[in-house]
Amino acid sequence: MRIAIVAGEASGDLLGAGLIRELKKRRPDAEFEGIGGPRMEAEGFHSLYPLEALSVMGLVEVLQHLPRLLRIRAALRDRYLAAPPDVFIGIDSPDFNLGLARRLRAAGIRTVQYVSPTVWAWRQGRLRSIRRSVDLVLTLFPFESAFYDQHDMPAVYVGHPAADRLPVEVDRDGYRASLGLDPQATVVALLPGSRSGELARHGPLFAAAARRIRELHPECSFIAPMVNEQRREQFAAALAAEGMAEQVRLLVGQSEAAIGAADCVLLASGTATLETMLLKRPMVVAYRVAASTAWLVKRLGLIKTPYFALPNLLSAELMVPELIQDAATPERLAAAVVAQLEDAAGRARLESRFTELHRQLRRDASARAAEAVLQCLA
Repeated sequence: MRIAIVAGEASGDLLGAGLIRELKKRRPDAEFEGIGGPRMEAEGFHSLYPLEALSVMGLVEVLQHLPRLLRIRAALRDRYLAAPPDVFIGIDSPDFNLGLARRLRAAGIRTVQYVSPTVWAWRQGRLRSIRRSVDLVLTLFPFESAFYDQHDMPAVYVGHPAADRLPVEVDRDGYRASLGLDPQATVVALLPGSRSGELARHGPLFAAAARRIRELHPECSFIAPMVNEQRREQFAAALAAEGMAEQVRLLVGQSEAAIGAADCVLLASGTATLETMLLKRPMVVAYRVAASTAWLVKRLGLIKTPYFALPNLLSAELMVPELIQDAATPERLAAAVVAQLEDAAGRARLESRFTELHRQLRRDASARAAEAVLQCLA
């Protein structure tokens, strides 16, 4: 069995590794290739291009890299039309994967999209493209499969692998010990994003917010896990510009420990908000995109949901503060973090609610996804 997989970022690499591991249990003869990262490669995956080749976000940002992205997609299309795999699985990165899947499906190749595009939230016209492009959507969250059911589109809710991996009961002191942190200290974790463009927008913002938090809470200490050395250096420059270089401890990797050790997490919207929820930590979520992207989204009325942070989407209520674009200022972010630090009762309520959501998402996701893929082939 030949299985083609394209994952576009680190979170997709993690999902892909779990899926490959479970598929190999059921089909030891299976071979895997496409685009993936080190976790997928560790499971025997052959990556034709580096994972970072697809790690681009935002309407305008994608346009800047469009010729390169189109060349990669055309090369994959030609490869798989010439030697068809048994199934093509796109993991996230829908703007790249759906166009490729559509051409492959038209040629009779089974296609699966693992991680639903945010069609329930914005650009709902993409549902037509999804319907033409894939035989099945594997969703991480229950409200997504409910959306597809309403539109008569085959989808299976598999749960989230992170909910399977992380324990329901969080050992905060254990995380602190692993990082050498004082059990009694007030600690704020800063996660301004994993991509260069995200850090360019959020780095100075988060550095200024940290300085303001320190002014309001002089005893507060900060940790910031960065995805790699390049992002660490990028954020270090932003911190230095705010005079915060000595006050923020920068890590490479160790995001789980940093989040689990924190009293509150200030982070950019994305996968990290789910990990923070699963680790039962209070959070403040912010996001900025390029001004031209924000203008287009607002002008065209593309947003169809009142929330953008995953905990709020999952609960259908504003459980955690979320500040987007012009609302994301250092002063507002700092005030929201300080409010979380000073509200012990609110933190206890959040922990209880996050525990409920964690149990809902704990479904042995990788195994369910593998079964769904093989059922689709059958």
